[in-house]
Amino acid sequence: MGNLCCFKSLYSQLVGGRSSCSSGKGRSHQSPVKYGFSLIKGKANHPMEDYHVAKFFRTQGRELGLFAIFDGHLGDSVPAYLQKHLFHNILNEDNFWTDPSRSIARAYEKTDQAILTHNPDLGRGGSTAVTAILVNGRELWVANVGDSRAVLSRKGEAVQMSTDHEPNTERGSIENRGGFVSNMPGDVARVNGQLAVSRAFGDKNLKSHLRSDPDIKNTPVNEETDFLILASDGLWKVMSNQEAVDIARKMKDPLRAAKSLAAEAVKRDSKDDISCIVVRLKV
Repeated sequence: MGNLCCFKSLYSQLVGGRSSCSSGKGRSHQSPVKYGFSLIKGKANHPMEDYHVAKFFRTQGRELGLFAIFDGHLGDSVPAYLQKHLFHNILNEDNFWTDPSRSIARAYEKTDQAILTHNPDLGRGGSTAVTAILVNGRELWVANVGDSRAVLSRKGEAVQMSTDHEPNTERGSIENRGGFVSNMPGDVARVNGQLAVSRAFGDKNLKSHLRSDPDIKNTPVNEETDFLILASDGLWKVMSNQEAVDIARKMKDPLRAAKSLAAEAVKRDSKDDISCIVVRLKV
């Protein structure tokens, strides 16, 4: 990408404190794109472990929309680190503008290595991630590790843009790395009986059996693309992709849509932290 002389000061505007019970909205300065987000703490006794990024800014004559959900486990240190560093690392890759896919993949891996080596405590917990980069309102890049999910509405039809990394679907990779998948305790498949996702940032004690390389997709934004939903599994555990799209498409205000999705997940008795971003891509 070359030297981003102003990026550090710009990026400092992207991240705030922890994402607790909060909501907000914003919009592009050069296109009709708007976004809204809503985050609700779950019913567990531990502090909120979901973090997010939602922001537009201009760099090198282009406008970028940066959106992400980071769903932590065993503490909030890893999602907090991702909120501050992951996009910075992606955009600082030298080839971001010419080879976004490779740059995103390299930055995910480098960020995971930084988490694991930063200090003895940071990498003990872990986090999923789903990130979306909107370039000039015309091209969308989505990447993820874990089970936080991105769903696009295309002419009212739900299109999943991310891949749920579940232990049963990646059992071969886990076993090849010396791990195992078990449904004990409980009825959810877990890596070594502990973690319910097969890819994640951090998780130092399980890392030899886990992957942190992302699945990456891109798509043009055109008259057929209505909006994008990013959400943690606190929403997707109780709602199908199409149900989420059907709820969000009833309202043009993306903040109202994000709040409605989070509220519906609570109504459906989701007990997990719930984080949701809705990016409306056309009027």
